[in-house]
Amino acid sequence: MKERGKGTGRSVDERYTQWKSLVPVLYDWLANHNLVWPSLSCRWGPQLEQATYKNRQRLYLSEQTDGSVPNTLVIANVEVVKPRVAAAEHISQFNEEARSPFVKKFKTIIHPGEVNRIRELPQNSKIVATHTDSPDVLIWDVEAQPNRHAVLGASTSRPDLILTGHKDNAEFALAMSPTEPFVLSGGKDRYVVLWSIQDHISTLAADPGSAKSPGSGGTNNKQSSKAAGGNDKPVDSPSIEPRGVYMGHGDTVEDVTFCPSSVQEFCSVGDDSCLILWDARTGSSPAIKVEKAHHADLHCVDWNPHDVNLILTGSADNTVRMFDRRNLTSGGVGSPVHTFEGHNAAVLCVQWSPDKSSVFGSSAEDGILNIWDHEKIGKKLETLGSKVPNSPPGLFFRHAGHRDKVVDFHWNSSDPWTIVSVSDDGESTGGGGTLQIWRMIDLIYRPEEEVLAELDKFKSHILSCTS
Repeated sequence: MKERGKGTGRSVDERYTQWKSLVPVLYDWLANHNLVWPSLSCRWGPQLEQATYKNRQRLYLSEQTDGSVPNTLVIANVEVVKPRVAAAEHISQFNEEARSPFVKKFKTIIHPGEVNRIRELPQNSKIVATHTDSPDVLIWDVEAQPNRHAVLGASTSRPDLILTGHKDNAEFALAMSPTEPFVLSGGKDRYVVLWSIQDHISTLAADPGSAKSPGSGGTNNKQSSKAAGGNDKPVDSPSIEPRGVYMGHGDTVEDVTFCPSSVQEFCSVGDDSCLILWDARTGSSPAIKVEKAHHADLHCVDWNPHDVNLILTGSADNTVRMFDRRNLTSGGVGSPVHTFEGHNAAVLCVQWSPDKSSVFGSSAEDGILNIWDHEKIGKKLETLGSKVPNSPPGLFFRHAGHRDKVVDFHWNSSDPWTIVSVSDDGESTGGGGTLQIWRMIDLIYRPEEEVLAELDKFKSHILSCTS
């Protein structure tokens, strides 16, 4: 999955130049931040403060290095400019090679191995889980962790908790439940593994700043040199064993997600082209197995937080599919409600909007992040985006600000319609990555009548000015 390919079509530079010229028209706000090292994941943390024109919020990133300095988990502070504040001409005046004044590094954790994925605990987003090239899931209390200087030879930071249970590396598939502090993971061992960090989290969540003894919370102490990549002193961290191990995939599990309303229900996708729904109450075999959910490996899955019947999947066949869990298969194979075709390379990430139940994003190896609204399918073409000839049904915004594969993105639940996205630019710009924080202009997604009324008011204002 890490060696996933390149974009195609007209030259990336042409596309990018055209995109940059349209930034003042299409975006309410945009921050472009050049990363020295690529980050394979980007996640919003808690909002820290609100001011008149901007909010301050934590952001979780990583640095995937070449070994000359350690791999790190980075906690940054971001100034998120509020809607309708930024001047249109300013947001497109950025230098691709520069860091953004809106993104400031706050803390560095020296991570045992590269960070493949970061997930925050919804009930307490100061607690994050990470996946690296090992069988363990690492849990970090980012506020309590000491800030470290990432220099060659520095010892790795000590995770607050290690989740054991995989028999082979678990590199990507990782999720945390929105309802309770449960963690879900998938790996090369073809297992889906479930943990409850309740025993341990009681000490973390009760007082996030408190010093913890390694054995607190009824967990086992474990010498884990494996988590430290084997090249360092053993890390002495408490560990817990799984609540359940679920077997049903025939190949590597690439992504997992919880049902938004139940910690007992979850689903997973893998390189066996299957989507599997699980119910922990009924045992460790699949509740429903959807064979041939796509025509290739599945890379990502997300469950709609507003409508628990709808599940999205993204695949190496370049498409996103939407499934209804009441009617998943037909003739023994996957039967999606709709297939969304708007990428020309493997889809790496899908996520429903926290704000509007029918809207979701998808990002891919083609460097594009598409925003879709499945309710627009089959309706009269009414949005600006739909006027484009051959525009795929449901597509209403294309974010083309990245020049290489968009490996991760995350909607901001504290700031609707604000998205952070990150690309691994190794192949196109000679290394590093690009982090972008952006919000499309609200005229694109607000109800049409409302927008037309506002534009009408604006028109009469301009006419009165000119007269």
